[in-house]
Amino acid sequence: MVFRVPSVVKHESFFFSRLVNSFFYSVVTTLGGMMTQVRFLTLTLFLCSIQVASGQELDRSIENALPSLLETYRTLHANPEISYYEEKTASFMAKELRSLGFAVTERVGNYGVPNRTCYGVVAVLKNGTGPTVMVRTDLDGLPMDEKTGLPYASTVRTKNETGEEVGAMHACGHDIHMTSLLGTARMLVQLKDRWQGTLVMIGQPAEERGAGAKAMLNDGLYTRFPKPDFAVALHDNATLEAGKVGVTEGFALASVNSVDMTVRGVGGHGAYPHTTKDPVVIASEIVLALQTIVSREVSPLEPAVVTVGAIHGGTKHNIIPDEVHLQLTVRAYKEPVRRTILAAIKRIAEGIAHSAGVPGDRFPIVRIDENEFTPSTYNDPLLTSRLRTTFEAALGKDNVVTVDPVMGGEDFGRFGLDGKVPACIFWLGAVDPKKVEESAAAGTPLPSLHSSQFTPLPEPTIRTGVKAMTSAVLELMKK
Repeated sequence: MVFRVPSVVKHESFFFSRLVNSFFYSVVTTLGGMMTQVRFLTLTLFLCSIQVASGQELDRSIENALPSLLETYRTLHANPEISYYEEKTASFMAKELRSLGFAVTERVGNYGVPNRTCYGVVAVLKNGTGPTVMVRTDLDGLPMDEKTGLPYASTVRTKNETGEEVGAMHACGHDIHMTSLLGTARMLVQLKDRWQGTLVMIGQPAEERGAGAKAMLNDGLYTRFPKPDFAVALHDNATLEAGKVGVTEGFALASVNSVDMTVRGVGGHGAYPHTTKDPVVIASEIVLALQTIVSREVSPLEPAVVTVGAIHGGTKHNIIPDEVHLQLTVRAYKEPVRRTILAAIKRIAEGIAHSAGVPGDRFPIVRIDENEFTPSTYNDPLLTSRLRTTFEAALGKDNVVTVDPVMGGEDFGRFGLDGKVPACIFWLGAVDPKKVEESAAAGTPLPSLHSSQFTPLPEPTIRTGVKAMTSAVLELMKK
C-alpha cells in the first residue's frame, strides 16, 4: 500500500525546511560577523596599546631630559645675542646637535652685505629611505633691556650694527624655540626605530630683522642640503596657556614692510611761517591721510595695517625745520594688497607736498628696504590639519585650539617657497594659566611678545613644545 502525503503537508514540510535553513544561515552569518568584529576590535585594541605605549615611552624620555633642558633654557635666556650677532648662540646649537650625531654645517647664509657674517646652522640626520622633514628654530634676541626680575634675567649690554650700545633680551621666546628644538632632536635620536627618512634641523639667525631665512635660502639651503618635503616650526604665544598648542590653517601671519619717509620743506623762523614750506605741517597731513589707505583703497574683506610708529623733526621751539622723518610699518596677507598700499603711500605723500607748494625736487623721499621685507606666512591646510590630529592624540583635544591669523610677521614663510614646500608654524602656549585667568577676569592685558616684562613659564611650555614637535615629526616620517 502506498502512503500518500497530502499536498498541504508537503507544502508545510518544505516551508519548515526553508525556515530551519534560514535560521542556521542567520546563526552562522551572525557568528561570522561577530568573529570579524572581534578580530577587528582585537586589532584596534592592539594598535591602541602600541600607541599608548609609544606615548608613554615619549613621556618618560621627555621627563628624563627635562631638568637639563630647563637648564639649557635658562642659559640661553641669560645670554641673548641680537640679530646679525648670534655667533655664540649658533656655536652652542651646533655643538649640541653635533653631539647627538647630526652632520652639522655652520655659518650658512649670505646677507649680501659686505663684512656681515650669517650664523645659520644646518644639522642633518639620515635614517634610511623616506621623506625629508625640516624643523626650524630662530636664534636672535631683541635690542632691549629686560625688566622681568627673573633670577636668570639677561643683563647683557652689546652694540648694534651702528655702534650704539643697547641691551639684549629674548623677549620673543626664541630661547624657548631653541630649547624645544634641542629636546626634539634628543627624542628623535632615541626613537630612530620609529621613523625613517632625513631630518634637517636648522638654526636661523636674524628673524627679528626678516633677513635670516632669505639669507640661508640664498646660500643654497635647499641645494647644498636635502630639500624638505615638509617644513615645520613653532612659536611661543603670549596669550595662550602653557600646556596648549594653537593651529591656524591658511594665512597665519602677515607680510611686513618697513618704510622710511623724509618729508622735505623749506625751513625758516617760526615767527615768519609764510616764508617757509613747513615740513611739520606737511608731515602731519600725510600721517592723517595715510589712514585712508586701509579704509578707502583696500577691500574691507582684506586685512591690512598702516602704522606710523615714529615722527622726528625740528630742534627748537621757534625754528621751522627743513625735514621731518617718518617711520612706518605696513602689514598685509596678499601680495596685491601689499603693492597697493606701498604705491598709495608714495602717491599720497607726493600729492600733499605738491598741494603745499613744495617744488618737485623737494618732494618726500620714500624708502622701502626690501632686504628686510618679510613675506606673509601661509600654513598648508592639509599639513596643518594632519598635524592638528597628531597634536590632539598626543596632548588631548582640550589642549589643541584654533588661533585666528595675526598681523605680526615671521620670515619662516619663505621656507614654503610660495606653496612648493608644505609648511606649518604652530603656536606654543607659554603663559601661566593662572595669569591668563586673572587677566581675563580683570580685563588687563598680559605682557606681549617684545615686552620687557614678557615672562614665559618654562615648565610645562618646554615639555609641551618637545612633545608636540616630536609627535609631528614622527607622524610625517613614520615607518
